[in-house]
Amino acid sequence: MWYVVQVATGREQAACGLIGERVDSALLKECFVPRRTVAYKEADGWKTVEEPLFPGYVIVDTGQPKRLHGHLLALPDFARLLDVDGEFLPLDDEEVAWIDAFTHRGHRVVDMSRAVVEGGIVRIVSGPLVGKEAQVKRINRRKRTAVLELRILGRDVEVPMGLEVVRRQR
Repeated sequence: MWYVVQVATGREQAACGLIGERVDSALLKECFVPRRTVAYKEADGWKTVEEPLFPGYVIVDTGQPKRLHGHLLALPDFARLLDVDGEFLPLDDEEVAWIDAFTHRGHRVVDMSRAVVEGGIVRIVSGPLVGKEAQVKRINRRKRTAVLELRILGRDVEVPMGLEVVRRQR
């Protein structure tokens, strides 16, 4: 089951590496930082970079959250398994399916998508957002992002994803 671990923002990858090193491999099936590819404008053009999809959080796959919690307490960096009233809640099947729809084991990165505007309607033509236009809440062409709204651990979260509008058709 997948559980969410809160870590220091900006230290997600380091925390995931530390968890992988210090936690018994029999206890941990996977530890990953879901990431997205986004574009930033620089003086000489656009540059693509990867950044955390959920800043300050890491996802772990384990069948023994209580034992994992004990290991996390022993780490030198801040890492806390999210719980509600002392009960560790896994991501539900829909949340896991959403992440798995955009990423896969070994490559947990949501790549940039490309879109065209036809008659005022955005149509995504390539990338992981193809066919998911209904999930797009809004598009920021200047920042080259599409904002999706999803529910994680009972909270509605807005998640920006990389989207490049490559041309406008009339």
